[in-house]
Amino acid sequence: MKPRFLILMLCGAALSGAGLAAPAPAQAQVVGLPGGGQLPSLPDSVGELPGRLPGEVERLGGQVRDRLGAAVAAPDRFRDLVRRSDGALELAPDGWPAVRAEIVAVAMSPAARAAALAEGFTVVREERLEELDLTTTVLAPPRRLSLARAMARLEALDPEGDYAFNHVHAPAGEMGGAATATTGGAGAPVQGGGLRIGLIDTGVDAGHPALAGASVQTRGFVGAARPAPHGTAVASLLVGRAQGFHSAAPGAGLYAADVYGGSNSGGSATAVAAALSWLSGQNVRVVNISLVGPRNGLVEAAVARARQRGMTVVAAVGNDGPAAPPLFPASYPGVVGVTAVNGRNRVLPEAGRGPQVDFAAPGADMAAAGGRGWVTVRGASFAAPLVAGMLARNGGDVEALARTATDEGATGPDPVYGRGVVGAALRTAPAAVGARGQLAR
Repeated sequence: MKPRFLILMLCGAALSGAGLAAPAPAQAQVVGLPGGGQLPSLPDSVGELPGRLPGEVERLGGQVRDRLGAAVAAPDRFRDLVRRSDGALELAPDGWPAVRAEIVAVAMSPAARAAALAEGFTVVREERLEELDLTTTVLAPPRRLSLARAMARLEALDPEGDYAFNHVHAPAGEMGGAATATTGGAGAPVQGGGLRIGLIDTGVDAGHPALAGASVQTRGFVGAARPAPHGTAVASLLVGRAQGFHSAAPGAGLYAADVYGGSNSGGSATAVAAALSWLSGQNVRVVNISLVGPRNGLVEAAVARARQRGMTVVAAVGNDGPAAPPLFPASYPGVVGVTAVNGRNRVLPEAGRGPQVDFAAPGADMAAAGGRGWVTVRGASFAAPLVAGMLARNGGDVEALARTATDEGATGPDPVYGRGVVGAALRTAPAAVGARGQLAR
């Protein structure tokens, strides 16, 4: 049900109760929202409606967006994550995959905690994210209570509380085809000028020849860190260097947070928030996130706190087509959203579009690390690290980067190319390193 239909229901109920023969003021029928929320009752007097309606519309718009909007907009591939998770994930009431039977409370009060425990909720784990000044409490619902009803119950017990499903973010692609063998030795170690760049992704193969000249520190947030193709490819585009291959910030120090660890419930909101806290504590000023998912209250709060502490967050806008809903974290306020262009500086047809697009960068017809050699890559996941590397090199100055952009598409900033194409010279042609196969998204 779309927001305008809900609003019409409210108004229609009010007007029908205003008839001349009405013996008493009308009351709206209580209509349930997914997740157990309810529309508010109408005022006793229809005359009160004009004053109350704008506030109620604004409040309901947020509920509808959070509870209904995503349910019809989540791309099929996100639902596939649930089917492949062997029971570790479930579809949350908003239609996006989340860790099964987990609800996250942010800064939960002692009174709210006690009330939840009295209702049969159990505390799965708690974590203090010191660098972001956030405390998270993960709760499991009582048996036989659905995630939707559990969320509704917590919100009823603690109306002022901040609760979110533990949504997961999709790793952006899988290996397709064999990688080539390495055709040349690693580049000589390059001094990155003390630069530190953060990466939140799958694990990174720090032993890949493309990363031999870089200092790579890894940490796992879902068990031990485990190298994987996607994170390794993105890392090579951030800080790698080898014969015939170059990145955006060769030789810079890389702090790589693995939020998957090979787990079926990897990429969770709690893992992403914890990774942001760790990176903030490592004095990392630019972080790349080539992951996408739904809006999530915990991740949004973590991103906002990290930005307040001087961090620039760069994220891929996704590859689910021009009609796809805005994906996150690229769409959070202040995050630098990046889309991908091909070798002719034309945006990829599968690229996401909208006001979340800040820049376009090479993301196709190019090579990155794969296996023990090289693969071709395609997607916004591989454009974002080029922008992150450039921003790390210029101190995070987004405006300075914008002045180097080549305007494409409509004149001026637009929802397809953002402020223009940057980093075109950073594309390594597959032929330069003999890359084949493809790592998508």
